[in-house]
Order: sequence, then structure tokens, then C-alpha cells
Amino acid sequence: MRKPFSSLLGRSRPVIGTWSQFASPEPVDILGAAGFDFTIVDTEHGCFGLETAENLVRAADAAGLVAIVRVPANEGHMITKALDIGAAAVLVPKIGSAEEAERATAATRFGPGGSRGACPCVRSGGHFIQDWRAFLQGPGGDAGIIALIETPSAIERIDEIASVQGLVALLAGPFDLAVAMGLEGETTHPEVTGALERVRRAAVAADLPLIMPIFKPAVDECRDLMAGWMRGGVSLFTVGTDKLLFADYCARYTAALRG
Repeated sequence: MRKPFSSLLGRSRPVIGTWSQFASPEPVDILGAAGFDFTIVDTEHGCFGLETAENLVRAADAAGLVAIVRVPANEGHMITKALDIGAAAVLVPKIGSAEEAERATAATRFGPGGSRGACPCVRSGGHFIQDWRAFLQGPGGDAGIIALIETPSAIERIDEIASVQGLVALLAGPFDLAVAMGLEGETTHPEVTGALERVRRAAVAADLPLIMPIFKPAVDECRDLMAGWMRGGVSLFTVGTDKLLFADYCARYTAALRG
């Protein structure tokens, strides 16, 4: 059963997710069994499209995970398709201005106030079995846009971006930001952490949840970084990716066998 994005909010503990980049529903099953709260089905960096993403969303629903879909670009037809396959929210990359955020959120709204095409036969609409009005008042009406903040221009405009109606959260992009700033992916560089702090303050001011990715595979380091952000009011995190977690475990396991 599909869980809405709002089910992740207001919890008394850290909310932990990851990124699904394997083109298979089986790792999604494992994430649910392992106790993750959500996953981001990544059609930007995962080597698959929305046809495969639909089955990963199905697996997330069956495993009790909130399914967020990351589209490759801020294109209305991609956002609409992600919603049609059942995404609880759509993560849109490289949002750099309020205008870009508004274009993305318009694709989540049916007319007359938006540009999303209405079709009751899609998966999220219950395949024409569910009542349309009930769909609009339930999961059809609460799916929104998560703006991925990953460029210096987005940091400069973060307050205006965060004020856009229709955003359900912000998600920081530390690695892309560190690369775009010419810092070769050094996510702990003071300029990067300072920029991320600006994002955190803007999210607080706009009363928006902030999702903070942490790519450190070492548990102690990851826990320490999470604790620092939690002191600032952040409670939603992605840790690693399915590929990163798998690769890290395999590398440590083979090294230990040979050691």
C-alpha cells in the first residue's frame, strides 16, 4: 500500500532512506526488510527509465517504504509520469531559481491551476477503479515536488526557492555542490558545509522539511554527521545508495578474507 511523503514527518526518531540505483526490485525488498523508511528511485543516475521505476515503486509499496522518484530533468512530462506510476513525491534536480521550482510544481497540479494531465487509468489513480474525487482528496492530491539544491546559483536564491508553493521538501546535494564549486567533491569543505547551512536555515524559515544526504559508508562517521544536523532540526536523511552500501560491504568483506 502506498505511503504518502507526509508519513515521514513528525517522527520522534531520525528518518532514514537511501537511493535505489539498481534496476531491480529485489534490493528494494531488502531495504524494506532492513528497516529503511524510504528510498529515492533514481532515474537520473540509475541506468533505467520510468518503465523500470514503476516496478521499483511497486516493490517499495509492498515493502512499506515511501517511494520518491528522482527524474532526470525538470520536464513536465517526466514529473507527470513519475506521479502516474505512484511516486509519493518527485525529486527534481538542479532547481536553481523560484521560476524553475514553480515550473516543476505546476506539473503536479491538475487544471485549472496546473499543467498535469488527468487520467484515471494510471496506477496512482487506481486504474479507473478508484473514485476520482477520492483520489484527488487522498494520495492524488498530496504528492508534490522535492527541490534538489545542488548548484551555487541555487544557494544564492535559496530563500526564494523555498518560498514556492507546492514544494513538499528540499533536498541538499552535497557532492554535486562540491563539484560545482570547484572543490572536487569534498563535501566536508567549509565552503560546502556553509552553503548547506544556508539551505538548512531557508528550510526552517519556510517550514519545509530538509533531506540531508550522507554518503559516508562508515557507520560511526555517518552517525556523527547525522547527530550534527539533528541538532539543527534536520530529521530526514539518505545514507549511501544501494550501490554504495553493497560496494562498501563487498570491498571490506574481501579485504578481511585476504587479510
